[in-house]
Amino acid sequence: MRPLRLLAAVAGAPRLLGARPTAPPYSLSGARGTAPAPDRPSTRERLRAWAELLRVSALFTVPGDALAGAAAVGRRPDRGTALAVGASLCLYEAGMALNDWADREEDAVDRPHRPIPSGRIAPGAALAAAGVLTAAGLALAGRAGRPALAVASGLAATVWAYDLRLKHTRLGPAAMASARTLDLLLGATATAGAGAGATATSGTAATRGTTGTRGTTATVGTAKAVGTAATVATMSGGAGGGATASAARPRPAIRPAPGPTLTPGRTPAAALPAALLLGAHTYAVTAVSRHEAQGGSTAAPLAALGGAAGLAAALLRGRAAPGGPPPSPPTAAGRLLHPAFAAAYLRTSGVPLLHAALNPSPPLTQRAVGGGIRAMIPLQAALAARAGAPVGGLAVMGLVPLARALSRKVSPT
Repeated sequence: MRPLRLLAAVAGAPRLLGARPTAPPYSLSGARGTAPAPDRPSTRERLRAWAELLRVSALFTVPGDALAGAAAVGRRPDRGTALAVGASLCLYEAGMALNDWADREEDAVDRPHRPIPSGRIAPGAALAAAGVLTAAGLALAGRAGRPALAVASGLAATVWAYDLRLKHTRLGPAAMASARTLDLLLGATATAGAGAGATATSGTAATRGTTGTRGTTATVGTAKAVGTAATVATMSGGAGGGATASAARPRPAIRPAPGPTLTPGRTPAAALPAALLLGAHTYAVTAVSRHEAQGGSTAAPLAALGGAAGLAAALLRGRAAPGGPPPSPPTAAGRLLHPAFAAAYLRTSGVPLLHAALNPSPPLTQRAVGGGIRAMIPLQAALAARAGAPVGGLAVMGLVPLARALSRKVSPT
């Protein structure tokens, strides 16, 4: 038996024969090496995971809210509009991160490929990102003024309430619609506040300039009158007081020509009709999205399709906005682009909804939700053109190719 034991020991220990031990095919980790060590994801994989978590392809539906709000108050985009766009983007992405954090247990069953259930992003990291993005959005809105900060605070509270409490209740679609309504009002409030500040500054400068000019003119006129009187008195030897008084009569001061007057814009209340139209579309899309995981609902896509047709009809009806002077008559470009934007909205949202109504399967329902999200861009463009800013609407429509290209790589739903 001893030779057999020696042979087994030599065969089981290759070091005795001078051979190097072979490494195992993979390393082990965990307690006593019971589980394979996971490969560390690359930077590209981490970026893709965050892009999926934040749904970056849907980001292009956000800037049009502020631009449509600026058009609704009759002003061109300015610094306040840019701050509103930045705040909206931050709050939108905060809602996306918070949404996946709140749905992590549900997604583990229905969507295990999502970043949190698949383990690519830790739940704590998603929650921290939501908090940081919310703070950044409120900070940007605060730079646009206190009214804009108040609207942004209501928007942030609505987003957090929807993700944490209201999403799976009957108030879920209404909460999401309120968030989009407040987002457009944020752009209107920030733009109107910045425009009012510029108007006040211009008015103060004009008043100071006019007062200074009149004062200078009066001083010069008085000096000339005194000098003329003295010269006449000296030449006449002090005689002829009547002639002296007549010659010393001061000439009237010349008033400067009035400067240009800035036309006051409309108040943020003028953006409420446009905001309600955007909110109605958001309500319909949210109602459809509640069935995108299981499908099977025909009523929700049909109702959303009817709502899209009604919104397209409302977009084509011109209406004077309250809270200020009526909008100027539409230009030739406006008369051409306005119906084109409305038709693009109806096509983008209506066709996928019709397919989902005919076959309410999960893939077609998800496609209908994605189409409804992308349809917000032509809807915002139509609202801007309806308010008298067709060029702004054309700029918003320029985001459509970008959103469509990115949605092929990262799903907006």
